[in-house]
Amino acid sequence: MLKTPKSLRLHIGVFGRRNVGKSSILNALVRQNVSIVSDVAGTTTDPVEKVMELKPIGPVVFIDTAGIDDIGALGCERVRKTMGVIDRTELAVLVTDEWLDYENRLLVEFKERNIAVVVAANKTDLRQTAELEERVSEVTDSVVSTNALEYIGIDALREAIIAATPAEFLENNYIIANLIEQGSMTIFVTPIDIEAPKGRLKMLQVHCLREILDKNANAIVCKETELEDVLNKLKQSPELVVCDSQVLHKVTCIVPDDVIVTTFSILMARFKSNFEVMSRGTKAIDSLQENDKVLILEACTHHPIGDDIGRVQIPELLKQYVGGELNIDVVAGRDLPDDISRYKVIIHCGGCVFNRKEMLSRVEKAKQAGVPITNYGMAISYLHGLFHRAMEPFAVSESVLK
Repeated sequence: MLKTPKSLRLHIGVFGRRNVGKSSILNALVRQNVSIVSDVAGTTTDPVEKVMELKPIGPVVFIDTAGIDDIGALGCERVRKTMGVIDRTELAVLVTDEWLDYENRLLVEFKERNIAVVVAANKTDLRQTAELEERVSEVTDSVVSTNALEYIGIDALREAIIAATPAEFLENNYIIANLIEQGSMTIFVTPIDIEAPKGRLKMLQVHCLREILDKNANAIVCKETELEDVLNKLKQSPELVVCDSQVLHKVTCIVPDDVIVTTFSILMARFKSNFEVMSRGTKAIDSLQENDKVLILEACTHHPIGDDIGRVQIPELLKQYVGGELNIDVVAGRDLPDDISRYKVIIHCGGCVFNRKEMLSRVEKAKQAGVPITNYGMAISYLHGLFHRAMEPFAVSESVLK
């Protein structure tokens, strides 16, 4: 359970003003000294993460944040980072010892983003518990009185968190299992190039393989250079072929037309993002003209390689498609440009290291800015004229595919 990637864990953010006991609450919940506790306001600067298992939810990651009321130049930067954590928060624990405007603003932010909230009315030893509970109950019905330093109310807080957990984390969510049948055969085409992790498969590929085994189905893993030989050795064609986006054009030249082919990146768009919005956003590529601005977003911050898919391959394909130069910005990590409305289209990676909430937050920001957004796999298949075939496994309206 501890090996579950952070991106597949329930993200529980701990928020509040400085010195209300956020770090103490986190330490009490996980029964470890994860965050530094001090009477000095502003002790927590950067977000602190702790992965653990919380039964019956399963794998979770708690995120301790800086005080929402921090001051000064550095304080403003800490607040900015705290607000950034909301993008990936699926359940918020709002810690308070007095209900002020800061708490109201956070609560409004959570509700606008459909984030479940549990309020920890902390420091019961220093205040009138009933008075604060009554005040908080006016705005939310999920409040627990706590004294984190003495572990009072922590079990009740844990139960409240479990009760507030979004239903999707108590259900089975699949990347590929609901696309295949028991006993079926799937082929994974995984190039072993400079981007491939040394000595292992990518985590996404491992998860897909496990889902196939759990479905009592079968899988073969090969490189694109061995695909034709693998197909020739099979007594019958596979039901599905999944490949890395950058070899899709090679794979479709080898795989028979009656065999469904898609990419790992497109599977991720379906698993973690708004699939319909990204599908429609792909068609914005047709509206690109010379010198238009395009934003390419990468979730991870790996060191760029010579033939990097986001920095080299996609820009070259776009320029060939448009027939001229484009102004392409590549941004890695969690920070977005201040003004994304100046871009004609946004192309996002699969988001393997992001959780679904963070991917959906980015789609929503693009939507609010009026900018179409798509992802690597969809864009590459479109640029190669293979969009319709790569989208065949999914229930997408014909208006999107045309």
